[in-house]
Amino acid sequence: MKPTVTIEYCPKCNWMMRAAYMAQELLTTFTDDIYGVTLHPSEVSGKYTISIASTILFDRKQQGRFPEIKELKQLVRDQVNPDKSLGHSDSK
Repeated sequence: MKPTVTIEYCPKCNWMMRAAYMAQELLTTFTDDIYGVTLHPSEVSGKYTISIASTILFDRKQQGRFPEIKELKQLVRDQVNPDKSLGHSDSK
């Protein structure tokens, strides 16, 4: 079964649009590799995490920043389809 990516975001911080943008990017890039992306409003202020099942791929509080789209795509790719080429997102 294909995995679902979950983006948990703080609605009080107005991060829903950022989460929706990231979801759109992931759905476009991983059409054949993921089941979907779930946007989950957090009850914890300031929270912004991206995970697959119980594996946290990115945590804003730990990193002190939001992920770049290129970085996020690489993190998801490494979990769902390590052999997938991301084209220009793979170049340094």
